[in-house]
Amino acid sequence: MSSSNPRLQAAFAGLQGRTALIPYVAAGDPSLTATVPLMHAMVRAGADVIELGVPFSDPMADGPVIQKAAERAIANGTGLAQVLEIVADFRRDNQTTPVVLMGYANPIERMGQEAFVGRAQQAGVDGLLVVDYPPEESVEFAALLGKAGIDPIFLLAPTSTDDRIRQVARMARGYVYYVSLRGVTGAGNLDTDEVAGRLQAIRRHVSIPVGVGFGIRDAESARRLASVADAVVIGSKLIQVMEEAVGSIPGDDQAAKDAAAAQAAASWLGGIRAALDQTC
Repeated sequence: MSSSNPRLQAAFAGLQGRTALIPYVAAGDPSLTATVPLMHAMVRAGADVIELGVPFSDPMADGPVIQKAAERAIANGTGLAQVLEIVADFRRDNQTTPVVLMGYANPIERMGQEAFVGRAQQAGVDGLLVVDYPPEESVEFAALLGKAGIDPIFLLAPTSTDDRIRQVARMARGYVYYVSLRGVTGAGNLDTDEVAGRLQAIRRHVSIPVGVGFGIRDAESARRLASVADAVVIGSKLIQVMEEAVGSIPGDDQAAKDAAAAQAAASWLGGIRAALDQTC
């Protein structure tokens, strides 16, 4: 079973040889009101799935770019409840693009797992990746998500053992997120041959799509990965592009800053989409 969620299942089934583009943004950055228009702009630019970051004060797996985005979002009043409201707002005009929440266990534990799953289902969340919920500790929670039609998504890394890969293969739905580099988000340089070898090993056990993230910084690196991955996930560089656009707007006109961020994100992602499609 590739997915218990119809939107994620349809998104990957409809690729027809294309590589999925999955941009990551932190909900609430550059502002709370900017996030839904930004999500729509990314869809128009060719995003197949949106990963929406849930801001957390101790994002241990994230590099400085995403950490700063989370800090800005928290300063803007963004918590898990607001993220769910953002998804519900997005769903008013878009019933097809999957939204995957990515974050950490603490906000979910504070809300309560059952309460969170019910509210996420109602909002229109399609998948969930919790960095610090390892598969061996997530059996009951994954079952709870599955009953609600929300796909549990797990990370694999260059250091993942065959046992861990098999464990993830048994529990994961929707897609698996392969972290292509050792370290935090936004670090290092990609070795496409090494990634291809690791994906080959992963696919011996994992039958669902495998997305690759960490280290994709331009159209060329995305194009190279598209030849081996089912999806590319881009976060740190996209946030940097938006930061630069926001920084170019003088003064305190937040609406202008929000519009600049969305326009810059869409333009940059459009180039990535074109590069991915060159590999078809």
